[in-house]
Amino acid sequence: MRASALGVADKPAALAHLAPRARENLWLLDLVASLGEKPPAGEAGAEVAGAFDRHALRGLVALRPCLVAEGGLGDEALASLQPWVETLRSGLMKCPIHEAGVLWRMLAESGCRAIVDRGETSWVLRAARAMPSGAPSRTRVRRARSSDLAALVDAARASLAEEGRPDPFELDPEGFQRWVRGRVGRAWVVEAEGAVAFVGYADVQRREGWLLQGVYTWPGMRRRGLARLGVAALCRAAFAAGADHVQLAVVAGNDAAEALYRGLGFAPFARLRTVLFDSPNP
Repeated sequence: MRASALGVADKPAALAHLAPRARENLWLLDLVASLGEKPPAGEAGAEVAGAFDRHALRGLVALRPCLVAEGGLGDEALASLQPWVETLRSGLMKCPIHEAGVLWRMLAESGCRAIVDRGETSWVLRAARAMPSGAPSRTRVRRARSSDLAALVDAARASLAEEGRPDPFELDPEGFQRWVRGRVGRAWVVEAEGAVAFVGYADVQRREGWLLQGVYTWPGMRRRGLARLGVAALCRAAFAAGADHVQLAVVAGNDAAEALYRGLGFAPFARLRTVLFDSPNP
């Protein structure tokens, strides 16, 4: 078995390979679909490697902008991808438990160290259902706009701090703002008392499914039902656009988030491991 980088010409075969398990590989499918396209401002373009048995594609791993492995990759396919994985000196890995364990051993043996290493659970809403749409007085749900940038930057920094992750803004304020600005078009917000109090991003918006990330409520505005309103709005938008399902990930131990999503009709369907890593000797 051999491994090689995928190009634009490989996209149809790679998408067809992932199609039978699109729900389990939604983010990877979206990264494959973006091969050859200009990435949003502040974001790295997709880089994907494939494991091949002669000419047959057996598995896929996205290397950039994040390390994302196809679920169910066999150990032989993972081993063939090791030279590509070991080129990474820093980044974020989000993979199914087994694949994450194998890939992390490769990275650790090549000198990488974990900054954050945590378990997560993927939750899925498989069908449209009645979602709360009415907003309390002085509360409004809407799409984000460019004038929200300062608030969204603050939310992104606060969310990283709550997760124990480094603050990229401190090293590169302009670059971090460009990254957030590039995501504004994927964000929904809830205004409360005249200020943005909740944000959530639909980072993947495909017919196969929508992937929600970056869900955050300002601390002083929590326990008021704003996250429920915001996530419900994102779900309504997804199903109105024809999405098969909506999915998101919850960090292990976040009981409040699990209760929120269960109440909206989500159900757990897969376990993930997320590792933020770097190397002391890049």
